[in-house]
Amino acid sequence: MKRQDYVSWDAYFMGVAMLSAERSKDNNTQVGACIVSPQNKILSMGYNGMPTGCDDDRMPWERRGTPLDTKYLYVCHAELNAILNYGGGSLKGARIYTTLFPCNECTKAIIQSGIAEVIYYSDKYADTDSTIAAKRMLDMVGITYRQYQREDKELKLCL
Repeated sequence: MKRQDYVSWDAYFMGVAMLSAERSKDNNTQVGACIVSPQNKILSMGYNGMPTGCDDDRMPWERRGTPLDTKYLYVCHAELNAILNYGGGSLKGARIYTTLFPCNECTKAIIQSGIAEVIYYSDKYADTDSTIAAKRMLDMVGITYRQYQREDKELKLCL
């Protein structure tokens, strides 16, 4: 008889997104993303961080100040990084698991890449213009999105 207490695909892929978020050097918000094929194969991962080659010790990580002295004009979001990290061709029909609902800019990349579904862990910025615009665009093009439903099982990584 096979084991019955294995994790679901959703828990598995959200766990990968959460582990990816741990690579972020952002001291306030760590976001991870995992893109998966319709056949449940991991295609790509990403986390929020500075663009490749930009020295993150010299870049600003602050949330407040003049725009050029904050992280917002520089950081590449997890979802965009996951899309850009994929080198295998089309993402048509794929799913993206992300620890935070995607912003409007990442949503544009999700739409353009052909991703068919967004599964998110947190929607803590639901009332912001960025998230409202993102949901409008997803609704308009028929991309489904749903909040991850946490399972009773606790997952623990010991590294």
